[in-house]
Amino acid sequence: MHKLACLLALVALVAPLSAKDSLGVYSDWAAFSDGDAQNCYAIAKATNRDLGVAYATIATWPARNVRNQIHIKLSREAPASGRVRLRVGRAGFNLVAEGRSAWAEDRQMDAAIVAALRSANSMQVRVRGYTDRYNLSGVATAMDAAVIGCSRRG
Repeated sequence: MHKLACLLALVALVAPLSAKDSLGVYSDWAAFSDGDAQNCYAIAKATNRDLGVAYATIATWPARNVRNQIHIKLSREAPASGRVRLRVGRAGFNLVAEGRSAWAEDRQMDAAIVAALRSANSMQVRVRGYTDRYNLSGVATAMDAAVIGCSRRG
């Protein structure tokens, strides 16, 4: 129940003015749809307790022909010249970053990250001076729920 409360609080923080419909909570991850925005996403909060709030989302926007797009909200701002490194299991990716946001370079990288997420247990986002950590328990089911949730809306 504590995980559910944390995830719901996180969603309220992410976009308080948007209507949210829960598509399910799956261990450390949850899936939601955004009312009229016609997007769905899987989301989890970083397990860090000593840093700021950080979360990862994997979003689907059918109207934009976007499926499983990665977005990371970092716990702290990335240095302008800093590198953001995502490690999912044994796979590593260099992300594009601006401020507290980081994302994949292109759709191919999004697809590679999603494939890695399906077979790994943990994820780390490293920025000079700190690391945001995520448990991946439930991520595959939450991503699938988001894709299915948006496919039923159109």
